Amino acid sequence: MKIVIDTNILLVSISDRSPYHIIFKNFIDGKFQLCVTTDILSEYEEIIGRLINQITADAVLKAIENSPNTILIEKFFRFDLIKADADDNKFVDCAIASNADYIVTNDRHIQALTSIPFPRVNILKIDDFINLLR
Repeated sequence: MKIVIDTNILLVSISDRSPYHIIFKNFIDGKFQLCVTTDILSEYEEIIGRLINQITADAVLKAIENSPNTILIEKFFRFDLIKADADDNKFVDCAIASNADYIVTNDRHIQALTSIPFPRVNILKIDDFINLLR
């Protein structure tokens, strides 16, 4: 299963004290492939570094970058499907370019993709993804 994970989902899944840690643990255990671009990795590092600390950001990025379950995607086209928050397009473009099964997000801007028939991008909210992992 190929997945794109929104930054906020990754952020809440890092701590082993989080009820959402099952997501990060399943990634580390090889239960799914994480599709990323350099833009996504940069955002992960920036947000984790700012909201938690830089040591944690460095460790998480190192784990992602060195994992055999990570697929680094080079995107050649910008679909520009999200108008309300253009910064979210990096996740959409990665999902399309990698033919990912899902974007895992609770972001309401990305949820708007459910009304766009083509290209089809499947969205899962965090709790639905956890249920899928179980």
